[in-house]
Amino acid sequence: MLWTVHYEQSGSEVPQIVTYLLIAFIIALALAPLVHFVPSKKQRRVARLREYAAIQGLFVEFRSLPGPRDTAAVRSATQDGNIIYYGRRIPATGRRQEAPTGIWRNGPEGWSSLLGDAVPGQLSGLPDGILAAGLDENSCGIYWQESGEEADIDQINRVLVDLSAKLSS
Repeated sequence: MLWTVHYEQSGSEVPQIVTYLLIAFIIALALAPLVHFVPSKKQRRVARLREYAAIQGLFVEFRSLPGPRDTAAVRSATQDGNIIYYGRRIPATGRRQEAPTGIWRNGPEGWSSLLGDAVPGQLSGLPDGILAAGLDENSCGIYWQESGEEADIDQINRVLVDLSAKLSS
């Protein structure tokens, strides 16, 4: 009380400034948790990629990388983040009775088949950063960590259209 009386008598503005600073601090403290809801640059980029993929007719899922998981290449690829599957659904009317399947992994030595079948030539047209590709009776798609841009999704889409045509032929 003596302190406030002293400043009131001297005509100083210090108590008013302290009051404004205290109000600003309380408002900042209340708004700080809201900063966690603002997406980061990476989150905005990934959302943009996924939206662009959906517009191109692809679906996006979290999936495990197919094949053995104990290789050094797989460990180094998966330690940086989630494996995402970008796929193209194959309509039931376009499926054959015995649909071909395939799982191909992209490694330091290039593409190789995990099922022993031939590696489709279309896979060479995929952008860098693709970890694997798969083809089954319901869909065909690629496994990656979303390290590209919209132009890469265009390349992926072209390859997946060619691979899905393999099922209906």
